[in-house]
Amino acid sequence: MNLVRTTFLLALLTALFVGAGYLVGGSGGMVIAFLLAAGMNLFAYWNSDKMVLRYYRAREVTEAEQPAFVRIIRQLAERARLPMPRVYIVDNDQPNAFATGRNPRNAAVCATTGLLRRLSPEEVAGVMAHELAHVQHRDTLTMTITATLAGAISMLANFAFFFGGNGNRSNPLGVLLVAILAPLAAMLVQMAVSRGREYEADRQGALTCGNPLWLASALGKISSGAARIDNLAAERNPATAHLFIVNPLHGRGRDSLFATHPAVENRIARLQAMAGTMRPGASMAAPARGPWG
Repeated sequence: MNLVRTTFLLALLTALFVGAGYLVGGSGGMVIAFLLAAGMNLFAYWNSDKMVLRYYRAREVTEAEQPAFVRIIRQLAERARLPMPRVYIVDNDQPNAFATGRNPRNAAVCATTGLLRRLSPEEVAGVMAHELAHVQHRDTLTMTITATLAGAISMLANFAFFFGGNGNRSNPLGVLLVAILAPLAAMLVQMAVSRGREYEADRQGALTCGNPLWLASALGKISSGAARIDNLAAERNPATAHLFIVNPLHGRGRDSLFATHPAVENRIARLQAMAGTMRPGASMAAPARGPWG
């Protein structure tokens, strides 16, 4: 069902983009929009991880540079039966983390320096287990493509709003609908994808690390830090906000239709309930010092 839902949502976004192209430019605009949508899908498939990591100026680290942090990820990957992902760090004081990549063999996980400074090794394990769950479920590819198409629809709508009425073949009503409804529809689809997946990644991550309370505690600290500390790179490109474990943007914390993430309080409550029904697994062999080495 997860694969079917994802395929349907991506097809819906593509159809929306093609339909918007038809309203703006007729049959010729529809063909151009379809070719653009196909090209964006292919480009996002092969380059999504590079685009995101380059944008946030992420630096790849090795076990020699960050032995404790990389060791935690290696142990989690083995538990999840995943290939070892590439490991990155972003120099940002806001505690947060994300994963990217088109498949488990080409995945990357990334944490901010703020997260590594503020969280215990167990909490770091819970966070990175959550990110590996996204890799395992191939959420990173889906969300990157969705964000790419949603951004393209918004750009098309802006173009239609400012220039669409100048052509002899343009439909003023269609231009108005595209300018108003297309960005809203794209945003709704994007958010519908990310919200459910966050709950599932929390559940799978808790199973992987062996203790739901580690992730619950981490979410509380990350949410508190994200509310106080700006992430300027994310603010400049809000289409990437859904990649993070907690929304890096300010003013979107409520669990409503227009939230990119479920409310942290709801996620913590689910993890606490989960902890009450399972016996915590064997603790990971966490280093005596923090995962920042």
